[in-house]
Amino acid sequence: MSIEELLREAHTLPRQEKFRLVQELISELADEVGITAGEYPIWSPYEAYDAAATLLRLLEEEKAEAV
Repeated sequence: MSIEELLREAHTLPRQEKFRLVQELISELADEVGITAGEYPIWSPYEAYDAAATLLRLLEEEKAEAV
């Protein structure tokens, strides 16, 4: 099957099947290049009260120095 035929067939799939096809291809490519699946934590500013307090203190110090 050529890539053109494959793409034509893929366009006829329902949305859920298209997502599954993409997930399968990405997973296979990741395996080929040695990328392992997993969860990667991302820091978020939500509930980062210490960071907010530090920023406020620095802003107040800079404001005091400017006077």
